[in-house]
Amino acid sequence: MIQAASLSPTRSTPLAQMRSADASLLVQIAGIVGFALLAALGAQVRIYLWEVPITLQTAAVYGAGLFLGGRNGALAMLGYLLMGLFLPVFAGAESGMTYLVGAASTGYLLSYPLVAFLIGRMTSADASLGRLLGASALGALLLFTSGVTWLHFAAGHTTWAESIYKGFVLFITWDLCKVALVAGGYAGLNRLTNRG
Repeated sequence: MIQAASLSPTRSTPLAQMRSADASLLVQIAGIVGFALLAALGAQVRIYLWEVPITLQTAAVYGAGLFLGGRNGALAMLGYLLMGLFLPVFAGAESGMTYLVGAASTGYLLSYPLVAFLIGRMTSADASLGRLLGASALGALLLFTSGVTWLHFAAGHTTWAESIYKGFVLFITWDLCKVALVAGGYAGLNRLTNRG
């Protein structure tokens, strides 16, 4: 009896099924489109401190990796960037290739697919809260590394200290709060959907 129980497959939660490559095509497309739209919506909530605004976009990036997994999370963020070539969905309320390659925030934007992919891959086998938080925090570090590097040259800062301060220090508290909220939210939803 104990042996039979140990051989039975582990029950998959609905959230885990959504991340699975075996999920229906409709579910996968809905998730990709949904998180691309969430990123676009998050960009409309913006507070400018310097060249780069505080937005809710990055919460959608972290969420895409956690809820959709690496591949589909990256596809959702690529979809968001493609939308931005034609629609004013970026934080600057502008669109087009000229904006995408010329904005001070381009380094952050271009990192979104890779960040979502990294978070999704790192949490594919382990969805414990510690793993969710660690993967999302590492994704945030990648995002800020890319963003600050681009910002330094695009904004013409004279020192790296200025770029790090304006592109990282001013934002890291907000992003760590987003990491905690998104990872905690995913873990809580996963627990709720696993009941019964």
